[in-house]
Amino acid sequence: MSQKQDIRALSVEEINGFLKEKGQSAFRAKQIWQWLWQKSTRSFDDMSNLSKDLRVLLAEHFVINAASIDDMQISGDRTIKCAMKLFDGNVVESVLIPTETRMTACISSQVGCSLTCKFCATGRLDRLRNLKADEIYDQVVLVNNLAKEKYNQHLSNIVYMGMGEPLLNYAETLKSVDRITSADGLGMSAQRITVSTAGIAKMIKKLGDDNVKFNLALSLHAANEEKRNYIMPINESNSLENLTDALNYFYDKTGTRVTFEYIAFKDFNDSIIDAKELAAFCKKVPAKVNIIEYNPIDEGEFKQTTSTRLTAFKEHLESKGIIVNVRRSRGKDIDAACGQLANKNRSVTKR
Repeated sequence: MSQKQDIRALSVEEINGFLKEKGQSAFRAKQIWQWLWQKSTRSFDDMSNLSKDLRVLLAEHFVINAASIDDMQISGDRTIKCAMKLFDGNVVESVLIPTETRMTACISSQVGCSLTCKFCATGRLDRLRNLKADEIYDQVVLVNNLAKEKYNQHLSNIVYMGMGEPLLNYAETLKSVDRITSADGLGMSAQRITVSTAGIAKMIKKLGDDNVKFNLALSLHAANEEKRNYIMPINESNSLENLTDALNYFYDKTGTRVTFEYIAFKDFNDSIIDAKELAAFCKKVPAKVNIIEYNPIDEGEFKQTTSTRLTAFKEHLESKGIIVNVRRSRGKDIDAACGQLANKNRSVTKR
């Protein structure tokens, strides 16, 4: 007996082709598509405007490999971390970050990560596989359901800043954005979505060629080649010089200014000299800066900078005309903050 195919891996045209082959009406394809991507249906039985025979036919040939919330923790600041169980038993983490003005979902793009950034707990895990577009989509749906259930609000923003490197899962990442933003999907604005990358120059250029409408963030953390090589080995093959070229290419193609994410580590990258290097880098690329509060990880070598050094760093950047925001950590007490996602207390392969 052949294995059933995940129906959400098909295009609407492919679903239409299957229906024609089985003697079914072509217009049913659009109805099925709406059930899958607008209504986020998880069972063929729920497709109430289809005949029972068609629902049985679909169930005989296809499955819906839906993700589910396997575990959940709620922080003292209302942040919610979810362990999302995938159809094959793998687990990724997603986070709901509520503030006074936003409901943000932080979602994952890979099971584990192949990069080995020194400050990130996820980087200590092996990359087991890429997520499919429907698995990324499911995280958004499930986190949105939580936002409505717990806080009576819908998601306002989505950030691809969870486990994994989105640009090393390029096709499925863009496909998931399409399903989230399309009129026949969830219908969210692309301007409410930010994809964060550690810096894959050739894929940043491809984003420009594909004229994407979402926002792009670069995890920079040092505007000095030697320091960035130390904390982010990806920089050895994607130098700041190469990234400058790629980011300007992206800006020229899309007109979208990139955001530099910069975690301030005590006595490593938080001096005025470091601020001067960052200011100089910002002059090469149209950008704004998010300074992120460091979140310690087990056996990590870095510490959070002091408020005095952080303030001086920020003020120097602002004196150079750079837009700067300081992002305070959310969910630290449940290991849900930036850089802390690592399926803690679960059976996973660690480096």
